Amino acid sequence: MPPLHYLLLLTICLIWAGNFIAAAFALGELEPISFTVARYLLVLVLVFPLLRLPARDQWLRLLACCWTMGALHFALVFLALGRSEDVSSIALLMQVYVPMSTLLAIALLGERIGWRSAAGIALAFGGVLVMGLDPLVLAQLDVLVLVLVSAFVLALGTILMRKLKGVGVLSFQAWNAALSLPPLMLLAWWLESPVAGIQAALGQPMVWLALIYSAVGASIIGHGSFYWLIQRHEINRITPYLLLVPVLAVLLGILVWGDRPGPRLLLGGALVLAGVLWITLRARFRGRVRERPPAAPSA
Repeated sequence: MPPLHYLLLLTICLIWAGNFIAAAFALGELEPISFTVARYLLVLVLVFPLLRLPARDQWLRLLACCWTMGALHFALVFLALGRSEDVSSIALLMQVYVPMSTLLAIALLGERIGWRSAAGIALAFGGVLVMGLDPLVLAQLDVLVLVLVSAFVLALGTILMRKLKGVGVLSFQAWNAALSLPPLMLLAWWLESPVAGIQAALGQPMVWLALIYSAVGASIIGHGSFYWLIQRHEINRITPYLLLVPVLAVLLGILVWGDRPGPRLLLGGALVLAGVLWITLRARFRGRVRERPPAAPSA
């Protein structure tokens, strides 16, 4: 991979890590579901011209992908950020969606894994247990539950998206916003005061900046650039570098947000990341084995 592509990948990781900070800041002024609605409204306005109708047999899968990876995932993670005292624990905990995706692939797609991948899954979930014993996490168990459920629906959406056909990444971003907005708006209307909250918050320039960063930077630029990269390189070659996202998010949380992660949180996070890295590398190895041409028969 050329050096400029590595630089782009690092930039994507930094943008996605910074999104935790931007969202946490905006959620100090906006209620979580209302922020999610405002974010998706901005995304839809910007990418609406790229919206393309999918094939008729893809509608149900597209709806399921958008509601899991969009409405449910972001509503839950923003609820967690709105209730949490720090950013670091959420950024680290969200990585369990990788072992969850592997387990769902086994349950729903019939995929098989060996004991090495199973050990990586066990290591990642062991890290979650260690993080759960950290005093900061114990003091906000509701946040722990919200993040784990958010990771689960993201993993489910990832599995569903494997068989979604004929929908480009920016068209999916448009559909994700369009199909996620109706349930999110109903939920915001039921639980919050979205109109008054958005009007009050958007009068503050810093909230606008955070919203633009989240919608334009993380969604459109981040995902668009990532899709551009995976069109040119094997996805298993790129995904290990995505572990930089939680690492950078923790560093930004400490430097910008004032997080003070304890030793159990850091140890548990390290175990989660080690397990995720191991699972990712095993997937990359299995992909290479499947692509390897058969040996020539002996004479």
